Amino acid sequence: MIDLGPAAKRTAGLVSAVADEQLDLPTPCPGSCVGDLIDHVGVFATRLAAAARKDSDGRTSPPPTPSGANLEADWRERLTRDLLALADAWRDPQAWEGSTVAGGNVMPAEVVGLVALDELVVHGWDVAVATGQPYAPPASEIESAIGFVTSFEAPRDGTLFGPIVPVPPDASALDRLLGLTGRDPSWRPAP
Repeated sequence: MIDLGPAAKRTAGLVSAVADEQLDLPTPCPGSCVGDLIDHVGVFATRLAAAARKDSDGRTSPPPTPSGANLEADWRERLTRDLLALADAWRDPQAWEGSTVAGGNVMPAEVVGLVALDELVVHGWDVAVATGQPYAPPASEIESAIGFVTSFEAPRDGTLFGPIVPVPPDASALDRLLGLTGRDPSWRPAP
């Protein structure tokens, strides 16, 4: 079991600090602006919380294409609640046992828990770097996410991860994780 609470709180703080005028900014995710990415964070928070509860009702298909147009007036409060509920759902030891449905696929529950951590850590960086916020997840989260990302042959076509971005041998653990997920750790929005 991994406590997703710190990563969920950190992501909630990053998302809540995004100003409305930042929603159209580009992100390291090709073709996605900050608003699209935030919509994706909200969708994965509710879907992966349901996966922890083994509730697949209505969640047997891949998630919808993210769109900032889906963000309602109180999206900051809703996302904070949903991210904290995600962490709460994965605090139940039974969440990590057996199998569950995520992204339309039946998977071992412990793998889905790692998917949730990876989503929080990597998309936390995406939001932070796109909006100019500081970001420093702990080494334990980064190493767990690296373990997940390197544990299987993932499609590298942008549906799950982009093509691996090479990083220097002495790169930080966070930069290694970002490169493994197809992100350029030096990405910054154009001035």
